Amino acid sequence: MAKTEFKSESKRLLDLMINSIYTHKEIFLRELISNASDAIDKLYYISLTDNNVGLNKDDFKIRIDLDKEARTITITDNGIGMDADDLDSNLGTIANSGSLKFKQENDKADDVDIIGQFGVGFYSAFMVSDEITVRSKKYGSDKAYQWVSSGADGYEITETEKEDVGTQIVLKIKEDNENEKYSEFLEKYKISALVSKYSDYIRYPIIMEMEHRKLREDCDLDDPEYDEVKEDEVLNSMVPIWQRSKKDVTDEEYNEFYKQKFFDFEPPARVFANSVEGLVASFKSLLFIPSKVPFNYYTKEYKKGLQLYSSGVLIMDNCSDLVPEHFAFVKGVVDSQDLSLNISREMLQHDRQLKNIASTLEKKIKNELSSWLKNDREGYEKFYANFGKQLKYGLVGDYGAHQDVVKDIVLFYSSTEKKLVTLKEYVERMGEDQKEIYYATGDSIDAIDKLPQTEYFRDKGREILYCAEEIDEFAFQSMTSYNDKQFKNIVNEDVEEESKDEKKDDNKDDDTLKFIKDVLGDKVQEVIFSKKLKSHPVCLTAKGGVSFEMEKYMAIAQPEAMVKAQRVLEINAAHPAVNALIANITADKEKAEKYAKLLYSQALIIAGLTVEDPSEYADLVCSLMN
Repeated sequence: MAKTEFKSESKRLLDLMINSIYTHKEIFLRELISNASDAIDKLYYISLTDNNVGLNKDDFKIRIDLDKEARTITITDNGIGMDADDLDSNLGTIANSGSLKFKQENDKADDVDIIGQFGVGFYSAFMVSDEITVRSKKYGSDKAYQWVSSGADGYEITETEKEDVGTQIVLKIKEDNENEKYSEFLEKYKISALVSKYSDYIRYPIIMEMEHRKLREDCDLDDPEYDEVKEDEVLNSMVPIWQRSKKDVTDEEYNEFYKQKFFDFEPPARVFANSVEGLVASFKSLLFIPSKVPFNYYTKEYKKGLQLYSSGVLIMDNCSDLVPEHFAFVKGVVDSQDLSLNISREMLQHDRQLKNIASTLEKKIKNELSSWLKNDREGYEKFYANFGKQLKYGLVGDYGAHQDVVKDIVLFYSSTEKKLVTLKEYVERMGEDQKEIYYATGDSIDAIDKLPQTEYFRDKGREILYCAEEIDEFAFQSMTSYNDKQFKNIVNEDVEEESKDEKKDDNKDDDTLKFIKDVLGDKVQEVIFSKKLKSHPVCLTAKGGVSFEMEKYMAIAQPEAMVKAQRVLEINAAHPAVNALIANITADKEKAEKYAKLLYSQALIIAGLTVEDPSEYADLVCSLMN
């Protein structure tokens, strides 16, 4: 038969298929194995009603053979096969899918779960091959045919000899060059690794001859002798663990799967499997929560996302769209046959099936974490120590769109309970006269506990949430309230009305306040007599919407922005140090100025802020000591 041009009549189109659609050359093996699986599915479907097939499910298989010297890879299946017309239409016309046609012509073929849809996967083999030979015999036919092509120039179809029904594809692998190394695809370890990566869950055994060292019988064990033995080996596990019933899978099997699949030495802290039958998309998932933080978790190198499979074939290694940022720590797999894939099957089309699966997974993860919190508080708190910061991201990310998902599973340290508590637990303990949820921010729990403001609120019996993470301040500002209770930072100025017996005489010694303000100048917005201080002489409160913790964060994140909180210096009129300052305003004005500067520096230190001139501060201390 003379050479026939491809029916697409476009060398440029085939070049596009080979060079542009597929990101990785290794994809060719996944595509050819998927095609072989489809061919077997078709014959298996026929065998359910046709006893003449003479094969049961256990008889079907896919075989891979390598020949380094001839530089060939041969992939053989005992599926339905093709006749001359099939070869001409399926392989001679780019993007004509025999699998899709089979599904369209057989109403019940959906049960067979055929993978191929587009009819372009076969041509990915030209990425690594100079020539492709296909020999095939169709079920029910007495003749076999051969299809041969070297690429865009066209193809030839001739009769050939083939005893068994099925298809054999022979790839003539390209020679290595400066830019590409093709010889690796002739190595058994490489082929085995690719099958494990992409086709491990193809439902039929994928067989390849492997070499093993076998101990000779009756040899001296002190000086053992071995034979090199070649044996057929099944490369794929066939049945995904997530397709098995949960009652049939042990914890040890789940743990081992997780450790091998996600390269972790420790078993996961939590495992949850789900099977969802939906109107938009059905899928199975197997999710894990690591027992420790991955070493690169809080770096740009960490890739969030789940492994995505379509009918057992790996499509994406890290599908980030399946998990929101606040659940980025979750690892696992999702398998669905309802996804709309792009033409190369390497990427998803962003449609409502994907969004539906992602939304469902978010709810499943939230429910699992809620159950964990309720039934195993100790275990949950260990998890929270690892990934609590990530959960809090859900309070601020996407403009607070996920607050309802995470607000009841985040924890904060309680000043009264001396442990982590939920917002719900805090609100349930609030007195009837308390209208707001109080919190304080700082560099550590210990530092926050020593703030002058916390002493005042603790003495009043108020519970305070201690927040030592940068995200906490933004989280509370983003939420604004919980169960209609407003969040209030006790280090800010506008916190709680004082009772009558706490109110000071606002007219008392206005000259003292003016004196201190004149000494400090624009370092402070205002100086006031405090209604909060108990045993401390001074404290700083923030005014104007920017807190001190925000100021610290912005100094690191965007120093050029020069964001600063407006400082209000509060002084304790009952404290001996303040009385000493007041007494010296008339007796020794210079000394009083030193007291004012010293107290302001102390207020900065207590607030965790930087003293602008440490040398001046040290000189002040020394001069007053003298």
